[in-house]
Amino acid sequence: MKLLIVESPAKAKTIGKYLGSEYRVLASVGHVRDLPKSNKNAIDIKAGFIPHYEIVKGKEKIVDELTRATKTASSVLLATDPDREGEAIAWHIAEAIGLNKLKRKIQRVVFHEITEEAVQAALAQPREIDDNLRRAQEARRVLDRLFGYDLSGLIWQKLRYGLSAGRVQSPALRILVEREKEIQAFIPEHYWVITAILKTKNGDEITFTANVEPKTITEAGAIVESGRKAKWQIGDVEARAVTRRPRPPFITSTLQQVASSRFGFSPSVTMRHAQRLYEAGLITYMRTDSTAMNSGVVKDMIDLARKEYGENYASSPRLYQTKSKNAQEAHEAIRPTKIQNRSANGNDSERKLYDLIWRRTLACQMADAEGAQTIITTSTDNLTVPTFTTNGYRIKFDGWLRADPAARGEERELPTVTKGEPLELQNIASEDKETTPPNRYSEAGLVKELEKRGIGRPSTYASIIKTILDRGYVDKINRSLQPTETGEVVSDFLTAHFHDYVSDSFTAKMEDELDEIAGGRLKYVKSLKHFYDPFHQAVLAKKTLPKISNLGEGPAELHCPTCDSPMVWKLGKGGKFLSCAKFPDCTGARSATGEAMLGPKETGEKCLDCKDGKLVERDGRFGRFIACSNYPKCKFIKQNAQAMAAADTGIKCPACGKGTMAERRGRYGVFYGCTNYPTCKNAIKAKPTGDICLQCDALMMAGTKTILVRCSNKTCLNHNPQKLKP
Repeated sequence: MKLLIVESPAKAKTIGKYLGSEYRVLASVGHVRDLPKSNKNAIDIKAGFIPHYEIVKGKEKIVDELTRATKTASSVLLATDPDREGEAIAWHIAEAIGLNKLKRKIQRVVFHEITEEAVQAALAQPREIDDNLRRAQEARRVLDRLFGYDLSGLIWQKLRYGLSAGRVQSPALRILVEREKEIQAFIPEHYWVITAILKTKNGDEITFTANVEPKTITEAGAIVESGRKAKWQIGDVEARAVTRRPRPPFITSTLQQVASSRFGFSPSVTMRHAQRLYEAGLITYMRTDSTAMNSGVVKDMIDLARKEYGENYASSPRLYQTKSKNAQEAHEAIRPTKIQNRSANGNDSERKLYDLIWRRTLACQMADAEGAQTIITTSTDNLTVPTFTTNGYRIKFDGWLRADPAARGEERELPTVTKGEPLELQNIASEDKETTPPNRYSEAGLVKELEKRGIGRPSTYASIIKTILDRGYVDKINRSLQPTETGEVVSDFLTAHFHDYVSDSFTAKMEDELDEIAGGRLKYVKSLKHFYDPFHQAVLAKKTLPKISNLGEGPAELHCPTCDSPMVWKLGKGGKFLSCAKFPDCTGARSATGEAMLGPKETGEKCLDCKDGKLVERDGRFGRFIACSNYPKCKFIKQNAQAMAAADTGIKCPACGKGTMAERRGRYGVFYGCTNYPTCKNAIKAKPTGDICLQCDALMMAGTKTILVRCSNKTCLNHNPQKLKP
């Protein structure tokens, strides 16, 4: 029997449907080996940047199962994803299960789409593992580790313990901080918008806007007054045809951007849904920066457009130029594997994303949309009255917009008028406005900016944003990314002392070098040595910097609540705060908003856990709380009885049988955990219903709008009850 190894159980299930009994399909469930968390023995720099890999914790049983299956298989095929990371995973699997020791020929197959035809075609053309692709991914992993650990260690010493830096996350953070400083430095300016409502000879009213925007109310008032006395007429009518060509098929970045703007999906959510669609055989591989599509698929789309909408909606084959100079990862755009499949199974979000991909793919091979734009200007008998203008637009032939109506935009049809036609003034008025600062980046906007600057690659955009959010360097507020005080401090430190290494040019250059390694044009050791030697020296040179304990003088109007001395800005775990300039002689402090922080205060009670500690009331991120004075050795926190009673569901914990499930708040939001914590660490992500799952005896919990109740155990089939057969 032949053994086929993929990463995901869902992918294994789909592929298994297409293969006969001569194949056994198993999943590695992602990476099986990685660098150890400790940096002590992770990379042997002197020996040529040789990484030391370990089996990922919790993957020992999977590796054992794969090893046993290998020994009895007639041949082994590695079918991990068709990108550099997939190539590296295939190599790690081969190393972990000892294919070389067993003297088995390593066969690598790739599926750019998971359909029966594609799977059979790939199995007919196995190859060896591409060592250049594998080396490029290894170089990325080693490079990121060296960069992150060296810089993070320095930040711990000079700023605060627990902070971190990253080769790609730090430039992304810098972009957000630079925009935030633009916003903070922005000084709004007043201007006036003047509009006039004019009636044509046929009785149609049209709203016109002045072509000038006065800076003073006096100037605006003068124009309004002159306009009231003037005789108005049509100055000119310009009509021109407007052609809207369809957009290219999706690549990773554009899919993330459109899914964010239309559905509010974060990049990581978009990629998670796309991964499921790919593994179900519904779309091609979703990490790509290529807009190419094979000719057979293009023909199918043109035929479908002709059949669905008519001959005039079908286009001749369109070829789209890939913008990326080093387009890599998969070799096709993101598209449905079968354009005839109008919809997808799965949850509501997956169906929405599939529909978006289907419509964009079909639209990209349809006829242009044709429209007419009309620009009408005015003139008067008073030279002090500026020209007023109005614009209209209407679609004459919808073309590709028929398949993608969400891209249609707003239409405004104007009445028919002629040059010199008199107009009757109905009203003229001015409105005071202010210039606004540039907008903060949304997640979609940041992905677009990263792509534009050459920072990161398709497989990294989502993880970059997730990292800076998880680190607490950025907050997501109403879909906008806003740097936190901690994020600003870290970014300012890196920009001041390591500008060359967090610049766009350096990050883009390193991505180009990784592409060179993948193409076999640059050696692994040469690239890493060229980066690390000067970088390491730059880090060592900053070791002599004094610890940055003060971040500048505080507001002059705020004084120490204890001794009335001036205050200085400092960085704590919760961000910036104001500390007495006489610290440590005085421990007075204020929050960033100026409120006095009372500091630790003994309650007179002993700790119930360690016995020798005293309970102390102190300030935290969510207000005052009472904890042991021996923290962090003892992590006892006294719970507020009223708050605990309100949060307790009263539902017995099935794991320990002693505690009950209560609402708690963590770094990722609300969850429900056992009141017997830390003895019992049972926790679920949604409110328990009180019922027990009939499949596995775990608690049932609240679901979504479409799945009202589900099992809290992720491994249980009842966790996704919509997939259970009746």
